[in-house]
Amino acid sequence: MYTKRYLSLILLLAVVIGAAAQERKVQNKPYIDLRPLHFGILVGTHLQDIELQNVGPQLVTDEDGNAMEQTILTEADRWNPGISVGVLADLRLTNHLSLRFTPTMHFGAKHLTFTNLSDRDEQDRPRRSTQDLKNTYISLPIDLKFAAPRWNNYRPYLMGGINPMINLTQNDQDNIQLKRSDVMVEVGLGCDFYLPFFKLIPELKFCYSLGDALDHSHADQLRDINRRAFANSVSRAQTKMIVLTFYFE
Repeated sequence: MYTKRYLSLILLLAVVIGAAAQERKVQNKPYIDLRPLHFGILVGTHLQDIELQNVGPQLVTDEDGNAMEQTILTEADRWNPGISVGVLADLRLTNHLSLRFTPTMHFGAKHLTFTNLSDRDEQDRPRRSTQDLKNTYISLPIDLKFAAPRWNNYRPYLMGGINPMINLTQNDQDNIQLKRSDVMVEVGLGCDFYLPFFKLIPELKFCYSLGDALDHSHADQLRDINRRAFANSVSRAQTKMIVLTFYFE
Protein backbone atom coordinates (compact mmCIF):
# COMPACT_ATOMS: atom_id res chain seq x y z
CA MET A 1 0.00 0.00 0.00
CA TYR A 2 2.80 2.42 0.90
CA THR A 3 4.67 1.55 -2.31
CA LYS A 4 1.62 2.35 -4.44
CA ARG A 5 1.26 5.71 -2.71
CA TYR A 6 4.87 6.62 -3.48
CA LEU A 7 4.53 5.65 -7.14
CA SER A 8 1.24 7.53 -7.42
CA LEU A 9 2.91 10.67 -6.08
CA ILE A 10 5.70 10.46 -8.68
CA LEU A 11 3.16 9.98 -11.48
CA LEU A 12 1.20 12.99 -10.25
CA LEU A 13 4.36 15.12 -10.27
CA ALA A 14 5.09 13.99 -13.83
CA VAL A 15 1.59 15.01 -14.96
CA VAL A 16 1.92 18.41 -13.30
CA ILE A 17 5.30 19.00 -14.91
CA GLY A 18 4.02 17.98 -18.34
CA ALA A 19 1.01 20.26 -18.07
CA ALA A 20 2.99 23.24 -16.83
CA ALA A 21 5.90 22.99 -19.25
CA GLN A 22 4.05 23.76 -22.49
CA GLU A 23 5.34 27.32 -22.90
CA ARG A 24 8.40 29.33 -21.99
CA LYS A 25 8.32 31.18 -18.66
CA VAL A 26 10.62 33.41 -16.65
CA GLN A 27 13.30 31.27 -15.00
CA ASN A 28 13.80 31.34 -11.25
CA LYS A 29 17.40 31.09 -9.98
CA PRO A 30 18.82 30.92 -13.54
CA TYR A 31 22.47 30.50 -12.48
CA ILE A 32 22.10 28.15 -9.53
CA ASP A 33 23.27 25.09 -11.50
CA LEU A 34 26.47 26.85 -12.68
CA ARG A 35 28.05 26.84 -9.23
CA PRO A 36 30.82 24.21 -8.98
CA LEU A 37 29.76 23.14 -5.47
CA HIS A 38 26.56 23.73 -3.55
CA PHE A 39 24.93 22.40 -0.41
CA GLY A 40 21.47 21.67 0.95
CA ILE A 41 19.41 19.78 3.49
CA LEU A 42 17.01 16.87 3.08
CA VAL A 43 14.01 15.42 4.85
CA GLY A 44 11.88 12.49 3.84
CA THR A 45 10.26 9.18 4.59
CA HIS A 46 11.15 5.62 3.70
CA LEU A 47 9.91 2.03 3.75
CA GLN A 48 12.07 -0.83 5.05
CA ASP A 49 11.85 -4.52 4.18
CA ILE A 50 14.12 -7.53 4.35
CA GLU A 51 14.38 -10.74 2.31
CA LEU A 52 15.05 -13.80 4.48
CA GLN A 53 16.19 -17.27 3.43
CA ASN A 54 14.86 -19.92 5.82
CA VAL A 55 16.88 -23.03 6.67
CA GLY A 56 13.86 -25.33 7.14
CA PRO A 57 14.03 -28.23 9.66
CA GLN A 58 16.84 -27.93 12.21
CA LEU A 59 18.06 -30.05 15.13
CA VAL A 60 17.62 -28.18 18.42
CA THR A 61 18.98 -29.06 21.87
CA ASP A 62 16.97 -27.74 24.85
CA GLU A 63 18.20 -26.80 28.33
CA ASP A 64 17.90 -30.40 29.51
CA GLY A 65 20.11 -31.67 26.69
CA ASN A 66 17.26 -33.26 24.73
CA ALA A 67 17.58 -33.07 20.93
CA MET A 68 14.52 -32.47 18.79
CA GLU A 69 13.71 -31.32 15.28
CA GLN A 70 12.01 -27.94 14.80
CA THR A 71 10.86 -26.03 11.76
CA ILE A 72 10.53 -22.27 12.19
CA LEU A 73 9.51 -20.02 9.30
CA THR A 74 10.70 -16.43 9.57
CA GLU A 75 9.45 -13.65 7.32
CA ALA A 76 9.09 -9.88 7.14
CA ASP A 77 5.34 -9.55 6.71
CA ARG A 78 5.12 -5.89 5.71
CA TRP A 79 6.99 -2.77 4.63
CA ASN A 80 7.66 -0.59 7.67
CA PRO A 81 7.67 3.24 7.37
CA GLY A 82 10.32 5.50 8.90
CA ILE A 83 11.77 9.01 8.64
CA SER A 84 15.00 10.33 7.11
CA VAL A 85 17.02 13.53 7.64
CA GLY A 86 20.37 14.61 6.29
CA VAL A 87 22.51 17.06 4.34
CA LEU A 88 23.60 17.35 0.70
CA ALA A 89 26.82 18.28 -1.08
CA ASP A 90 26.62 18.47 -4.89
CA LEU A 91 29.73 18.75 -7.12
CA ARG A 92 29.10 19.88 -10.71
CA LEU A 93 31.02 17.75 -13.23
CA THR A 94 29.38 18.78 -16.53
CA ASN A 95 26.22 20.58 -17.62
CA HIS A 96 24.22 17.38 -17.12
CA LEU A 97 26.26 15.34 -14.64
CA SER A 98 27.03 15.91 -10.97
CA LEU A 99 28.48 13.93 -8.07
CA ARG A 100 26.46 13.95 -4.84
CA PHE A 101 27.28 13.07 -1.25
CA THR A 102 24.25 12.91 1.04
CA PRO A 103 24.98 11.78 4.64
CA THR A 104 21.59 10.74 6.05
CA MET A 105 20.10 9.23 9.19
CA HIS A 106 17.23 6.76 8.73
CA PHE A 107 15.05 5.98 11.74
CA GLY A 108 12.86 2.90 11.32
CA ALA A 109 12.33 -0.80 11.92
CA LYS A 110 11.61 -4.11 10.20
CA HIS A 111 8.72 -6.27 11.41
CA LEU A 112 9.46 -10.02 11.60
CA THR A 113 7.05 -12.90 12.18
CA PHE A 114 8.18 -16.32 13.43
CA THR A 115 5.92 -19.34 12.79
CA ASN A 116 6.94 -22.44 14.74
CA LEU A 117 5.49 -25.37 12.79
CA SER A 118 6.71 -27.79 15.47
CA ASP A 119 4.89 -26.09 18.36
CA ARG A 120 1.09 -25.93 18.15
CA ASP A 121 -1.60 -24.42 20.36
CA GLU A 122 -4.89 -25.91 21.61
CA GLN A 123 -6.50 -25.38 18.17
CA ASP A 124 -3.59 -27.22 16.49
CA ARG A 125 -2.33 -23.98 14.93
CA PRO A 126 1.40 -23.17 14.74
CA ARG A 127 2.48 -20.75 17.45
CA ARG A 128 3.56 -17.34 16.20
CA SER A 129 5.68 -14.58 17.66
CA THR A 130 6.87 -11.25 16.31
CA GLN A 131 9.88 -8.98 16.57
CA ASP A 132 10.38 -5.30 15.69
CA LEU A 133 13.91 -5.17 14.39
CA LYS A 134 14.56 -1.52 15.20
CA ASN A 135 17.43 0.31 13.55
CA THR A 136 19.00 3.73 13.22
CA TYR A 137 21.10 3.88 10.08
CA ILE A 138 23.78 6.38 9.20
CA SER A 139 24.03 6.17 5.42
CA LEU A 140 26.86 7.70 3.39
CA PRO A 141 25.71 7.43 -0.24
CA ILE A 142 27.81 8.62 -3.17
CA ASP A 143 25.67 9.05 -6.29
CA LEU A 144 25.91 10.25 -9.87
CA LYS A 145 23.04 12.48 -10.96
CA PHE A 146 22.27 12.76 -14.68
CA ALA A 147 19.91 15.66 -15.40
CA ALA A 148 17.98 16.49 -18.56
CA PRO A 149 18.15 20.03 -20.02
CA ARG A 150 16.25 22.55 -17.94
CA TRP A 151 12.82 23.59 -19.22
CA ASN A 152 11.34 26.66 -17.56
CA ASN A 153 11.58 25.89 -13.83
CA TYR A 154 11.72 22.09 -14.06
CA ARG A 155 14.55 19.65 -14.65
CA PRO A 156 14.01 15.86 -14.32
CA TYR A 157 16.92 13.56 -13.62
CA LEU A 158 18.06 10.00 -12.98
CA MET A 159 20.50 8.95 -10.27
CA GLY A 160 22.40 5.90 -9.07
CA GLY A 161 25.21 4.99 -6.73
CA ILE A 162 26.57 3.08 -3.75
CA ASN A 163 25.26 3.53 -0.21
CA PRO A 164 27.39 2.28 2.74
CA MET A 165 25.30 2.12 5.94
CA ILE A 166 26.10 1.78 9.65
CA ASN A 167 23.45 0.57 12.11
CA LEU A 168 23.63 2.33 15.48
CA THR A 169 20.74 0.45 17.14
CA GLN A 170 21.14 -3.21 18.09
CA ASN A 171 19.60 -5.40 20.79
CA ASP A 172 21.84 -8.34 21.74
CA GLN A 173 18.82 -10.38 22.90
CA ASP A 174 16.65 -10.04 19.79
CA ASN A 175 15.84 -13.27 17.97
CA ILE A 176 17.40 -11.96 14.76
CA GLN A 177 20.19 -9.43 14.54
CA LEU A 178 21.82 -7.80 11.53
CA LYS A 179 25.45 -6.87 11.01
CA ARG A 180 26.64 -3.48 12.15
CA SER A 181 27.39 -2.38 8.57
CA ASP A 182 25.83 -2.94 5.16
CA VAL A 183 26.33 -1.73 1.58
CA MET A 184 23.43 -0.99 -0.77
CA VAL A 185 23.14 -0.14 -4.43
CA GLU A 186 20.58 2.55 -5.17
CA VAL A 187 18.83 3.92 -8.26
CA GLY A 188 16.12 6.53 -8.54
CA LEU A 189 14.58 9.50 -10.28
CA GLY A 190 13.54 13.00 -9.33
CA CYS A 191 12.95 16.52 -10.56
CA ASP A 192 14.45 19.92 -9.74
CA PHE A 193 11.82 22.58 -9.06
CA TYR A 194 13.28 26.10 -9.31
CA LEU A 195 11.38 28.32 -6.89
CA PRO A 196 11.96 32.08 -6.43
CA PHE A 197 14.20 31.70 -3.35
CA PHE A 198 15.46 28.10 -3.39
CA LYS A 199 15.40 24.83 -5.33
CA LEU A 200 13.07 22.02 -4.20
CA ILE A 201 13.93 18.48 -5.32
CA PRO A 202 11.58 15.54 -4.70
CA GLU A 203 13.27 12.20 -5.34
CA LEU A 204 12.23 8.55 -5.20
CA LYS A 205 14.95 5.92 -4.98
CA PHE A 206 15.18 2.16 -4.48
CA CYS A 207 17.95 0.61 -2.36
CA TYR A 208 18.98 -3.05 -2.24
CA SER A 209 21.67 -4.73 -0.15
CA LEU A 210 24.60 -6.15 -2.10
CA GLY A 211 25.52 -8.84 0.43
CA ASP A 212 24.34 -10.93 3.35
CA ALA A 213 23.32 -8.59 6.19
CA LEU A 214 22.63 -11.34 8.75
CA ASP A 215 24.80 -11.61 11.88
CA HIS A 216 25.51 -15.37 11.92
CA SER A 217 27.28 -15.29 15.31
CA HIS A 218 24.28 -13.80 17.11
CA ALA A 219 22.73 -17.14 18.18
CA ASP A 220 25.71 -17.93 20.44
CA GLN A 221 25.22 -14.63 22.29
CA LEU A 222 21.62 -15.31 23.34
CA ARG A 223 21.23 -16.03 27.06
CA ASP A 224 17.92 -17.88 26.49
CA ILE A 225 18.91 -21.16 24.84
CA ASN A 226 15.32 -21.74 23.69
CA ARG A 227 15.52 -18.69 21.46
CA ARG A 228 18.54 -19.88 19.54
CA ALA A 229 16.32 -21.90 17.22
CA PHE A 230 14.73 -18.62 16.08
CA ALA A 231 18.13 -17.03 15.46
CA ASN A 232 19.26 -20.10 13.47
CA SER A 233 16.06 -20.30 11.42
CA VAL A 234 17.49 -17.93 8.80
CA SER A 235 20.61 -18.49 6.69
CA ARG A 236 20.70 -15.22 4.74
CA ALA A 237 19.17 -11.74 4.87
CA GLN A 238 19.16 -8.89 2.35
CA THR A 239 17.72 -5.50 3.26
CA LYS A 240 15.63 -3.27 0.99
CA MET A 241 14.45 0.33 1.20
CA ILE A 242 12.24 2.69 -0.79
CA VAL A 243 13.13 6.29 0.04
CA LEU A 244 11.12 9.41 -0.79
CA THR A 245 13.28 12.49 -0.17
CA PHE A 246 12.78 16.25 -0.44
CA TYR A 247 15.99 18.26 -0.95
CA PHE A 248 16.21 22.01 -0.30
CA GLU A 249 19.08 23.83 -2.03
